[in-house]
Amino acid sequence: MTSTRLDAPPATRPGARLAASAVDLTRSYGRGDAAVTALGGVSVGIEAGRFTAVMGPSGSGKSTLMHLLAGLDSPSSGRVFLGDTELTRLRDTALTRLRRERVGFVFQSFNLVPTLTAGQNIDLPLRLAGASGDRRWRSRIVAELGLGDRLGHRPGELSGGQQQRVALARALVTRPDLVLADEPTGSLDSRTGSDVLALLRRSVDEWGRSVVMVTHDPAAAAWADRVLLLADGRLAGELLEPTAGTVLARLEELRVSEPA
Repeated sequence: MTSTRLDAPPATRPGARLAASAVDLTRSYGRGDAAVTALGGVSVGIEAGRFTAVMGPSGSGKSTLMHLLAGLDSPSSGRVFLGDTELTRLRDTALTRLRRERVGFVFQSFNLVPTLTAGQNIDLPLRLAGASGDRRWRSRIVAELGLGDRLGHRPGELSGGQQQRVALARALVTRPDLVLADEPTGSLDSRTGSDVLALLRRSVDEWGRSVVMVTHDPAAAAWADRVLLLADGRLAGELLEPTAGTVLARLEELRVSEPA
């Protein structure tokens, strides 16, 4: 079933369903002469069942766009949708419930609760929602992420890669419509980071999730189906079927074109 919203930004593939989208999105901070525009009129569609990376120079608006797509921040103007649900029209309680049930988060710093075991951290979104969830699905992701013998361990007893696997399991346990990963390999060595990227790729290809990842690393972006490029708070283009080389070349072009 495809999106029927007439105002939705076009998907890369004709007829593709949108997991999330932004329409004329702006976000400014401060007032008057001190105002800073983090995003200026961005419209973009995030295809369902695809892996999208977001890249750009420092200060280009990458994290701001992710926070707005997640409903963690409110735009100064414009509209944000998760599927056909407009986040910008929801009250705080409904928005909190939507984030808990339909969005999964993976952060660079893992954001695990240190006093809880790995298993308890994975189950935290379900506990907060007062739901038992799909136990068969929970068992599957625990097994396929290789965490079966680590569920009783606290984060401090796990390696960085194991902690990020727990964070990914926590993000997936509710079967979210959208998984948002903010520099998920930033705290990991290259080999462990590649393992985490392979799992994000697998969550798209085998488990049907929709992933958006902010990254500064061209090699990480090469795992995605599509790279969105931001510069100065605006969409500066996209790459399909990216490689580390093509991503690096485009980033260099953006840096050269930045105002002095």
